[in-house]
Amino acid sequence: MRPILAEVVTIGDEILYGQITDTNTQWMSTQLDKIGIKTVRKSSVGDQEDKILQILEEAESRADIILLTGGLGPTKDDITKKTLCKYFDDELIINEDALGFITEFFTKRGRPMTELNRQQAMVPKKCIYLANKTGTAPGMWFEKSMGSGKGKIFVSMPGVPHEMKYLMANEVIPRLKKYFETPIIYHKMIRTIGVGESFLAEKIEKWEDSLPAHIKLAYLPSFGQVRLRLTGMGENEETLKQEVQNEVDKVLPMIQSFVFGYDDDDLEVALGKLLKSKNKTISAAESCTGGFISHLFTKVPGSSAYFMGSVVSYANAVKINVLGVKPETIENHGAVSEETVMQMAEGVRALMKTDFAIATSGVAGPDGGTPEKPVGTLWIACAMEGRTIARKVQMSNQRETNINYGSVVAMNLLRKMLNGDYES
Repeated sequence: MRPILAEVVTIGDEILYGQITDTNTQWMSTQLDKIGIKTVRKSSVGDQEDKILQILEEAESRADIILLTGGLGPTKDDITKKTLCKYFDDELIINEDALGFITEFFTKRGRPMTELNRQQAMVPKKCIYLANKTGTAPGMWFEKSMGSGKGKIFVSMPGVPHEMKYLMANEVIPRLKKYFETPIIYHKMIRTIGVGESFLAEKIEKWEDSLPAHIKLAYLPSFGQVRLRLTGMGENEETLKQEVQNEVDKVLPMIQSFVFGYDDDDLEVALGKLLKSKNKTISAAESCTGGFISHLFTKVPGSSAYFMGSVVSYANAVKINVLGVKPETIENHGAVSEETVMQMAEGVRALMKTDFAIATSGVAGPDGGTPEKPVGTLWIACAMEGRTIARKVQMSNQRETNINYGSVVAMNLLRKMLNGDYES
């Protein structure tokens, strides 16, 4: 069974100018993936007829399905319908169903319907009108025959996210499922931490080379983490899931120490499960991360079962007066040091009466560094009864990156200690 390919095109100058953020294409691709349709390209084009016509022609050469969003408003700058008429050698006509709905839409709201509103009921004659029950802009479905086989499908929808989502869920997805015979696409994600993408690739190279042709591997790196995404394509879902799981079972012994979860298990979710399974509690003392670690823990529902609290000890006075860091420690070693961060972790653990505690202190940047401690220098520590471990990390001069990456490193140190790994 051949794959069915889709291309998503967003229309509107406002997207290209950066005045609004395009969230539509990601959501649409996810929904297509669920029914076995692979998105091969996402494109954006401004409100220019020649550019829209060009991208439609290019998309048709690449994909079976072309999904368009945007440019369907009542004003002159919205030219999608007229451009589609030109592309399909068509003309605009009043669709009575659309007119009836729009009339009712304004009547219920006690608002007058203008001529511009009435013109929204005009759609290309060759399209199938898709009823948008959440707004006044229509959805439009075009079928372009391609000889004896299945033709190309073009669908135009509003750019307003909730209107697009309504049409996709209630009109577009059901029609696509009927029109195309699609394969099953199944994804399995292995979540790893504390290992670089290139090192990981070398470690599993032989396994990757031996993957079956219908199962592909992708590396998705982020702050201190790499997601390994296995994607299988086939005709039987249960068989495909088992085949992918067999490959997971093969690779796990090679990378087990770096794996913290699967699929949608974010690090904070996985750590929460681990803490609950071991009946342990955690607290945090944050300086350079400014409470971000606490935010990650507490955004997980039910985290009060294991996360007891934190101290954002940005000032040295708070480190000393609240956490009990010795003044001479800061005087002799500085706030960004192994000695200080260890005392921070031990201090907050005693204060909160938790089983574990993590602490961070560093130079987040973009300034404030010294030759001895340049921007990006970070010390983290994790304390438990009878043992405290500290680690130094050298990062970038980008403040947000340092806060994100530093939080991940600190939480990974906690993960290791929870698993009894005190050395690596």
